[in-house]
Amino acid sequence: MRSYRRLEVRLSAGDEEQLRKLLRSGVQQVRVVLRALALLGLSRGQSSSEVAAQLALTSKAVREIGRRYGADGLERALFERSRPGATAVLSAAERQQIIAMVCSAPPTGHARWTVRLVATEAVERKLVPRVGRETIRVLLESHDIKPWREKNVVRGRTER
Repeated sequence: MRSYRRLEVRLSAGDEEQLRKLLRSGVQQVRVVLRALALLGLSRGQSSSEVAAQLALTSKAVREIGRRYGADGLERALFERSRPGATAVLSAAERQQIIAMVCSAPPTGHARWTVRLVATEAVERKLVPRVGRETIRVLLESHDIKPWREKNVVRGRTER
């Protein structure tokens, strides 16, 4: 079992008041409340394992909250950094070209568009360098297009 050096967290009077105000202020994210309670427990001199047991967190999580407070202050200890998210796989122009392709007649030999057919045709027609079926499925779903149901696809009138 590892033995950790006791984590010393000393909250400034302003930070402690800000934490108490946050806890009294109504609806907050559970993560933020737990982090605030962890900081208050650590500032009272409790060990990280004692605080963790009270809050149903791990000792490591409590130590990390205390370490972030010591290094970067209250805001960093309570709130997560913003995450940029994944970059878009398809550009707006590529999405429009794929939607236009799906709204046209399917290739000869096929009765209707399928997600797999859309993905392969988009690459063959060089609309995109490569694309997966899930990307196509999400794109079609976001535009409420179901090409496998012919009645939902917008097509020009054809002679019968």
